[in-house]
Amino acid sequence: MRAALLLAGLASLAACAAPKEVGVMWGTLDGKPPLIIAHRGASGYLPEHTLEAYALAIEQGADVVEPDLVFTKDGVLVARHDRYLSTTTNVADKPEFAGRKRANPDPATESREDWWVEDFTLGELKTLRARQPFPGRSKEHDDKFEIPTFAEMLALAAAKSKEAGRPVGVYPETKHPAYFASIGHDFEAPLLEALEGFDAGPVFIQSFEPEILKRLKGKTDAKLVQLVYAKEPGAGPNIPLDEIATYADGVGAAKSLYLNFWDERWLPVFSDEARELGLFIHYWTFRDDEPNAGLRSLADLQQLAANRWEECKHRIGHPRMCFDEIVPVSVKEATSPEFEYRFYFPLANGLFTDFPDTAFKAREQTMQR
Repeated sequence: MRAALLLAGLASLAACAAPKEVGVMWGTLDGKPPLIIAHRGASGYLPEHTLEAYALAIEQGADVVEPDLVFTKDGVLVARHDRYLSTTTNVADKPEFAGRKRANPDPATESREDWWVEDFTLGELKTLRARQPFPGRSKEHDDKFEIPTFAEMLALAAAKSKEAGRPVGVYPETKHPAYFASIGHDFEAPLLEALEGFDAGPVFIQSFEPEILKRLKGKTDAKLVQLVYAKEPGAGPNIPLDEIATYADGVGAAKSLYLNFWDERWLPVFSDEARELGLFIHYWTFRDDEPNAGLRSLADLQQLAANRWEECKHRIGHPRMCFDEIVPVSVKEATSPEFEYRFYFPLANGLFTDFPDTAFKAREQTMQR
């Protein structure tokens, strides 16, 4: 029901979605408000990576929409988070494709039997319909929406940008580029060709695999983003930041790197080091139904919050951004989505979220402080 109401009533929000900057100094590299990046579209409300989910995200105030990109059998870039199709489409209900189910042909990734996107032509994929993969989220829009191509997604972003009268950026992720190259589908040419002429908003290209980003350096005006995570709790990023700074413009970081990686003063080592290297930071992933996932303990969050005032004064020099009134942090506050967004905003250049409307409201509340 909530998704249906949002689809019907959020168009009016687009006109006021551009972030205000009056009276607030942000802790971002450029001093501008952190970006709201719609993770797979408004995927908390609608089946992910559909034109409908992207459109809703923009209507909810997202600055940038994120499509994960994979290849079809005939070499077309389409939006899917995974190569396997069973969790996000109705492929298992299609008897004509029953014989396509097979073991994962990529030995470098998980072992499972499924239907793999590279075994389907675009025409065949267009007969499938998207489904919500997350338990607990509404299924009322399952089996309604098509799998979009990257070209279709870019056209939508451009149209919505014009309609809203504000920039709308795109943030494609190259999924499994080494594997796809091994079967004859290289990302570089089709990705850059698709992005040529897109001017509706900022463009970021992200990947977990450094090699594709190194190859793209100097060939595109898009910002290049290395995705990173901690291999174990309390550890730093899986790729050293000084190495990333040689080929990328920023990092897309698992939020646990901020929550769980501190120095002896309880100050965020990761954020400091990235800023010193001139790398922007976009943290992932924020979900209203999983607030503060990845946190080691509430006690750790309370300790971080207790240090927020001095930390903010030291790094930002703007006390309005330091949220001293959130200390001490109660269990109720710490587990609310709004608190989580506000906690990260001072030292993040952007946040990936499944719920752009919540992030938009939290950013607006921050600006009104």
